[in-house]
Amino acid sequence: MNDFTLDNVNEMYIDVLREIGNIGAGNATTSLASMINEQIDMNVPKVELMEASKLSSAICPEDEIIVGIFLEVTHDITGSMMFLMRMDSAHYLVNKLMGRDPENDAPFDEMDLSAMKEIGNIITASYLSALSSMTNLTILPSVPYIAVDMAGAILSVPAIQFGQYGNNALLIETEFGDERMINGYFILMPEEESYAKILSSLGIQL
Repeated sequence: MNDFTLDNVNEMYIDVLREIGNIGAGNATTSLASMINEQIDMNVPKVELMEASKLSSAICPEDEIIVGIFLEVTHDITGSMMFLMRMDSAHYLVNKLMGRDPENDAPFDEMDLSAMKEIGNIITASYLSALSSMTNLTILPSVPYIAVDMAGAILSVPAIQFGQYGNNALLIETEFGDERMINGYFILMPEEESYAKILSSLGIQL
């Protein structure tokens, strides 16, 4: 178990994470639909194993401004997680929630940031709930933090953290929306022992 790194993650684990992403995205879609009082559809999430240093360029150019929601996870597993959205998608969701013109792209004020944090909180909680249900582990999230910055700056956090455990990271891309589909990106960053615990809980031998 001490020799486990993210480089050891196999296709079986990817399939399990894809299912967790599917359930989590479904839960998040239901919650968001309730928030904005509209029907929301979703596509099957994409799960990709990649070098942590390439995360930002996989989402958008590194100098593009994005929204990042970051929180820590504790109890049976420890680590952190992020949910990321490009600015046009973030504006669209916040505008829907606030009852404004969907095309409004004025800079976020404090109320907008609070709304975006709540959206991110609901989405990340949905993923953690799915992971908890499938593993029977108790997983508790911290209060979320929000950042609006260049993708390279926001994603330097998981790049540094993943560098401790292996070269690879897991990126889950979710597409959801109504008449307009938007993308969200989810990154789970358990510590080394927690990754092994998740695998064991899913019945996957290390």
